[in-house]
Amino acid sequence: MQVIGIGFARTGTTSLRSALGTLGLGPCYHMLDVMSDHRRVRQWLDIARGAEPDWDRVFDGYRSAVDWPVAAYWRELADAYPDAKLVLTVRDPDSWYDSVRKTIFKIRIDPPRGPARIGARVAEALSPDLRAFLAMTRETVEQPLFDDRLADRAYMTSAFTRHIEQVRAAFPAGRLLTFQAADGWAPLCEFLGTPVPGRPFPRDNSSADFRRTTAPYFARLVYGPLLRWTPKRRSR
Repeated sequence: MQVIGIGFARTGTTSLRSALGTLGLGPCYHMLDVMSDHRRVRQWLDIARGAEPDWDRVFDGYRSAVDWPVAAYWRELADAYPDAKLVLTVRDPDSWYDSVRKTIFKIRIDPPRGPARIGARVAEALSPDLRAFLAMTRETVEQPLFDDRLADRAYMTSAFTRHIEQVRAAFPAGRLLTFQAADGWAPLCEFLGTPVPGRPFPRDNSSADFRRTTAPYFARLVYGPLLRWTPKRRSR
């Protein structure tokens, strides 16, 4: 593991993932990778419930990692990979909260009503993968980081700011870069010792794009168990 992004989700982590891939530091592990494989969901759920993590197994095949649930374990991962560079993605706290409220935490804060609510409950009841994913996000992010107070703007922005302060206090400047996607390639490439690419810095997964980006991954969580199930052929 060469680079670990330890900023909260919705701080440009998907853009950073793309940037690290462009710089030759991919594949980069992200929540989308977790959602794409039910086994990864259960790895993190087991860790949240006290299992001893085998980080090399979790990140097998990856050279970098960003986003949640990675950033929720920043202390443990920084210790496990002492030579890894750390990137703390940041943004204005209120802008960050507006984004997570409209995207990641929208259903938790403003649950669907009517037929949509029934559909959500049916999907959760029928899919063990979706149930495991929802439990994993609660137990790795919502409870330990935010005390389940997702609708409390003041509490959430305070937790966001506190995370930034704790990270900055924990590491020397030579190991940690505080970074905004608007900063572009220059500070990131200088920090990582890589050439500056001749293309614009990525701008991925905006709030407007969030549903379109994540929909296939949620569909995989809902329908994955059905797709994996195949009836046994009747012997003749």
